[in-house]
Amino acid sequence: MMLKKLSVDLGKRSYPIFIADGALTTPSLWQDCLVKRGKVVIVTNETVQKWYLEPLQSSLKSIGVEALSCILPDGEQYKDLKHFNDILTFLLENSAGRDSTVFALGGGVIGDMTGFAAACYQRGIDFIQVPTTLLSYVDSSVGGKTAVNHPLGKNMIGAFYQPKAVIIDLNTLKTLPEREIAAGMAEVIKYGIIWDRDFFSYLEDNSEKVWAHDLDVLSDVVYRCCEIKAEVVHQDETEGGLRAILNLGHTFGHAIETFMGYGVWLHGEAVAAGMVMASRLALGRGYISEEVFERIRALIARNRLPVSRPDSMPGEAFLQLMIHDKKNRNGHINYIVPDELGRVSLRCDVTEEEALAAVS
Repeated sequence: MMLKKLSVDLGKRSYPIFIADGALTTPSLWQDCLVKRGKVVIVTNETVQKWYLEPLQSSLKSIGVEALSCILPDGEQYKDLKHFNDILTFLLENSAGRDSTVFALGGGVIGDMTGFAAACYQRGIDFIQVPTTLLSYVDSSVGGKTAVNHPLGKNMIGAFYQPKAVIIDLNTLKTLPEREIAAGMAEVIKYGIIWDRDFFSYLEDNSEKVWAHDLDVLSDVVYRCCEIKAEVVHQDETEGGLRAILNLGHTFGHAIETFMGYGVWLHGEAVAAGMVMASRLALGRGYISEEVFERIRALIARNRLPVSRPDSMPGEAFLQLMIHDKKNRNGHINYIVPDELGRVSLRCDVTEEEALAAVS
């Protein structure tokens, strides 16, 4: 088994990230990460359950842990207060205590909701992220952002709450639909734009090997993404400054998700189109060259992602929805835009005319 490890450095709340092929069936990993020995509950969805619930339960059973399972429906449209409450009800009905641990087995929706439930239940119990999608490997499982959606905005209700560990089994990508891999590649590409131009070039040369499940390339890509995010979170855990750069494409993307209805466009698809829009905004202001813009757009398109807004979504809808984004300050819409490959900045002086041109 190939195994890589890194840490998110947050003092007493630091935690490890394990990246391996076959992690789900390696009991020693769970032995090391399961600090408390109260009740264990695995929260997952109906799709992931079919593939990965039994292997995780078997690994836990081999170290003497019987894990209950809370099964939710699959889809972004279920990331809401109703299904969040279903997790809490399950914990209450099964008499989970403060010494309990909750596992989030699934993609970003499961990770976000489970983490938020762990943060709220009895004022906080342990949880472990077990991401099963590329997007959740490299983004949502790391950093402690937890939330549910509201009809008026995405991720508007939540908390910063760090897991005790993140355990990534690269083999789960083998059962992931092509569309979900593409959605994950949007977040992978983001790291090259915001932080590491050499990584962006590496993706230009090697992203097809991720699609082919080349374990060497895949493990390197996931490790580098987690490494970048861990460094950003270490410097700015609660998004007071630097961490905002992780939102490249998200202001536009969240507007798309809200307008279309949660789950119609996958999060990564919306972010991909949003990154093209942010790059077009940067191009219009002269921050990046036409060549850089085309490299960004081409890499996104080559990874089977949208590079323009939904046909049914008018430009004015972006302005109406983006004003409600949680990242805004003092009534201004905050835009993260590239200044060059590997570096971005926050701009809050963008005019409506510029924003409309960016989404055109």
